[in-house]
Parts: sequence; C-alpha cells; structure tokens
Amino acid sequence: MAQNPNLAALSAAGVSVWLDDLSRTRLKTGNLQELIDTRSVVGVTTNPSIFQAALSHGDAYDAQVSELAERGADVDATIRTVTTDDVRAACDVLRPQWESSDGIDGRVSIEVDPRLAHETDKTVLQAIELWKIVDRPNLLIKIPATKAGLPAITAVLAEGISVNVTLIFSVERHRAVMDAYLAGLEAAQQAGHDLSKIHSVASFFVSRVDTEIDKRLEAIGSGEALALRGQAGVANARLAYAAYEEVFVGGERFDALAGAGARVQRPLWASTGVKNPDYSDTLYVTELVAPNTVNTMPEKTIDAVADHGVVTGDTITGTAAAAQEVFDKLEAVGIDLTDVFLVLEDEGVDKFEKSWQELLDATQEQLDAAAK
Repeated sequence: MAQNPNLAALSAAGVSVWLDDLSRTRLKTGNLQELIDTRSVVGVTTNPSIFQAALSHGDAYDAQVSELAERGADVDATIRTVTTDDVRAACDVLRPQWESSDGIDGRVSIEVDPRLAHETDKTVLQAIELWKIVDRPNLLIKIPATKAGLPAITAVLAEGISVNVTLIFSVERHRAVMDAYLAGLEAAQQAGHDLSKIHSVASFFVSRVDTEIDKRLEAIGSGEALALRGQAGVANARLAYAAYEEVFVGGERFDALAGAGARVQRPLWASTGVKNPDYSDTLYVTELVAPNTVNTMPEKTIDAVADHGVVTGDTITGTAAAAQEVFDKLEAVGIDLTDVFLVLEDEGVDKFEKSWQELLDATQEQLDAAAK
C-alpha cells in the first residue's frame, strides 16, 4: 500500500505524524496498521477523554470487563487493565517504526490518572507502575505540565523512563518543562542510565489557545481585536519552537548531555483539530512544519491533510519575530495572556478529570451488571 503524498511530504519535512486516538476496535480491525501503511502514522497518543470514548461506545470491551468482574476486580483495576492492554498492543503494532527510527518514533503514550495532576509523589509512583505494567520500550508516560507535574517529570526521567509532557499552553511553561527534562537527564546519567534510551516530547496545545483568545477578542469587539482572531495558536507554537531551538540547538547544558547520547525533547503539536469552522481544517498542521517536531492529530485531521493539505516545507523557522508581534498586538488590545494560560491549564486538567470520572462511572455500571 502506498503512502498518501501529502502526509509523506509532511514526514519528509521532519514532522512525525502521530494519531491522537486509540481503541480496541482500531487494533482488532487492523485500522491502526492501515494508517501506518497509508497515512505515514508513526505514533499514537491517548488521554482520558479518548479512553472514555472508546470504552463507552460499542461492545469491544464487554467480554474483558465481565471476566474482570468475575475475578472481583474493582473499577480502578479494571480500567488500568483494559487501557494498559490496549496501549501494550499498540506498542507492539508500532514496534517496527520504533526499531527503524532508532527509538525516536513508534511511540505510544498513556497518561497518569488526571486526578493526580497536582500531586507530585503519587504521579511519580503511578508513572513507574504504568511503565512496568505495559512493559514496552516504546512507551511514553504522559505527565501534565502543572507545577506539581514538573518535579514529577524530572523524577520519572531520572528512573530511565520516557515521558510525554502534556497540557503545555505557554512558552514560559514550555521552558520550565525543558528545564525539568534536562534535570531528569542529569539525574538519570548520575544513576547510570543509558541516556540514548530516554525519549521525551513536550506536548504544546494549539487550537485551545485560539478558542480562548478568540472569545476574548470578540468580547472586546474592536476592529483591531477582531483582526487578530485565529493567529494566537500558531504564533504561540512558533515561539515555543524558537525556545526549543535555544535550548537544544547549541545550548551548553544540552550539549554536555548530548555527548553522553541524550536526545532532544521534541515539540509535539497537540489539540490540532480545528474547532472554528471559519479556519482551514489543516491550519494547525501546514502552518507548523519544522524539523524534529511531532503533530498528533485526530483521524479527521489526518484525512483532511491527506485530501487537501498543502505542505510547502518548513513554515516555522525564522518566524519568531513575527509571532512575537502577534502577541504584542494581543496585549495592546487588552488580552491578559497570563490569565489565558492559567484558565487553559485549569480547564485542561478539569476536562480530563471529568472524562476519567465518566469512565469510572460507566465501567462501574458494567461491572455491576456483570456481577448480577
């Protein structure tokens, strides 16, 4: 089967295409393998909302949930078993991509319980537990970039565990995440771990930034404000990439680690499904092309790029000054960017907590039904 030319061009430009979705149906029907073979997919990300959707639709999990009910498993153990089984299976499907890319791609992410987002020690313990349960070298443990998450990221990396840092909204927090990554590598090196085996991505959320800022621009309502709609998400990501280059391209602290085999922490563009129908449905893909990046997309966005995405090469390098101008204009019309990013982080954590609770409730109902 041939790869789609648009997505192949994206990959050739240095962007790893990852699928932001996973379900047992995808695994059993061969859909994930088909996306690898025809859509250049070389990784998978999951989150609590994705698992909630997967377990709530259809009957793919019914037999396993019934079996776990018979064994007396509680709801937390049931969800842990079901989700880690799916992630392990996806890791196996993507093992060839992991091997052929020297461990850079072929990665599958699983997130720590979102209820632990503000608890450092419990996050670390669960990250280590998930790493052991899935037991695959191409796993990434997702840890949110909350203030409590930052020291957890360092501690988990220090154990030699690869990490996907999620829910990053601001360049300031991205810099703190990169610092946590370097601290983790330094601790891992002291502990005797092979740094070349430790990988990390920094998941920078894009569309949600536009959604929140556009809402505020429309409330202001001036011509200057309305003209800035749809620009913040891309500008923010481009500034994040410039920060990445500062740290990892010639940065002294990283260079010292690179000599011992350390890898860069790649920026990953997340939340790339376009939420405003007035914007191009490939906006957060074609405008965010640069080497050493990942774009994790829902299948709808992958299909849009495959159908009509125009990939013209690097659209990020050299854009930092223009991106900063966008932010200067946003502040000039009255956008409180500090408040924007605080609201987005709180909403992000709350959304995942809500999805997890819905998953707990739905699974408990299935366990109760199976026990009757």
